[in-house]
Amino acid sequence: MIKHKELCSLIPHSFDMCLLDRVDFWDEDKIICYSKSHFLATNPLRRENNLSSIHLLEYASQAMAVHGGLHDREQGTQMTEGYLAALRDVNINLCELDEIHTELKIEANKILSQNGNMIYSFNVLAEEKKLISGRATVVAISHNE
Repeated sequence: MIKHKELCSLIPHSFDMCLLDRVDFWDEDKIICYSKSHFLATNPLRRENNLSSIHLLEYASQAMAVHGGLHDREQGTQMTEGYLAALRDVNINLCELDEIHTELKIEANKILSQNGNMIYSFNVLAEEKKLISGRATVVAISHNE
């Protein structure tokens, strides 16, 4: 199990902006993370004391970033900077996150990886009820010196 403090070292987000609490499983193609940060009044995505279901895209994006960071660390390479370039087939089944009183389960499955660019499918669930799903394209940015 990988906990919050270590997760903060794998992505460019830290402290409260790292929304994930832990990783329970990961391999070459999949990661499963959990979070309770939607309960926190200090959640940085909260606006007018509400969290919208659209914010679940950030949870999924962070799971993908952690997956990339864990892979790079295992390979002994420098983490590549990446950006969320596209979202497709996004289905949202909830309006307000404040209606969710259980832990979130965030799953990301790598569909394609080529030259550091990746396509993932993702799901965010609460008690196995799918809250949001879709596909994301992550584009690697190389910095030439």
